[in-house]
Amino acid sequence: MSTIRTAVIGVGYLGKFHAQKYADLPDSDLVAVCDNNLDTAEKIASELGTRAVANCTQILDEIDAVSIVVPTQKHYAIAKQCLLAGKHVLLEKPMTTTVAEAQELVQLAADKQCVLQIGHLERFNPAVLALDSVLTQPLFIESHRVAPFNPRGADVNVILDLMIHDIDIILDIVGAPVKSISAKGVAVLSRDIDIANARLEFETGCVANVTASRAGMKSERKMRLFQHDAYISLDFQNKKLGIHRKGDKEVYPGVASIDSKEEVFEQGDALRAEIVSFLQCINSGAKPRVSGEDGMRALETAMAITRLLSEQH
Repeated sequence: MSTIRTAVIGVGYLGKFHAQKYADLPDSDLVAVCDNNLDTAEKIASELGTRAVANCTQILDEIDAVSIVVPTQKHYAIAKQCLLAGKHVLLEKPMTTTVAEAQELVQLAADKQCVLQIGHLERFNPAVLALDSVLTQPLFIESHRVAPFNPRGADVNVILDLMIHDIDIILDIVGAPVKSISAKGVAVLSRDIDIANARLEFETGCVANVTASRAGMKSERKMRLFQHDAYISLDFQNKKLGIHRKGDKEVYPGVASIDSKEEVFEQGDALRAEIVSFLQCINSGAKPRVSGEDGMRALETAMAITRLLSEQH
């Protein structure tokens, strides 16, 4: 594995953690951190023994790869600038504000032969990774993602802030086009939608009922999946995976008993795993676990839900 010259653009709350991971990883040489608030950049740079700049144009000639952790409205312009310069990009979610912008970035990454990975962090949750060996063909999926209001995510509605995590996972799990969408949502704490429910019907016949709220008193991130041979419960927050299958006995005439087991995974470090995977893809040429196409597909579905809700208000 060759050492990759890296930088982080946007070192606010989340970007600071990106920078810490790059500084710590042996395959990364953190060349600089960039933020239009130079005081913020200098503070992080001092802590991590690197350089601070206010504009990414100052360092594009010196790096190979970058994490972009700025407000969503700035994703497209900065990612385009980096890709045009031939740099590999890890772009936070939601990847852009429009599907057209996402399409352009995906095409640009392909043209420049650059890795474009989208920061859907939940895909690196160990309980989600364990689903690969259990899932066959899901028939019904139910997810709930509830959190207290956080102004850091308030630049977008709850669909693009929270629900998009589950949309991305569900689209990946089902692996089929969405046939129809219905949705309801309300504004509670902000001027935008804070609680939403969407029903996604897929061409395979699978149905997903997805709920997200940023008006909760506590955090909860759970998903339930049903297929012919099993009911699977997933607790993202506590890293638990429950697998419940039909047993050999009967609890009632014609009704099989249920054999259950639960796996609890170590908390781990999903952000580190995400960045390690990004660097490995750059070195190996492998496709990212969350590709630009994946990010665009999740965004397209989230935007379709948003349009449905805007028509209702």
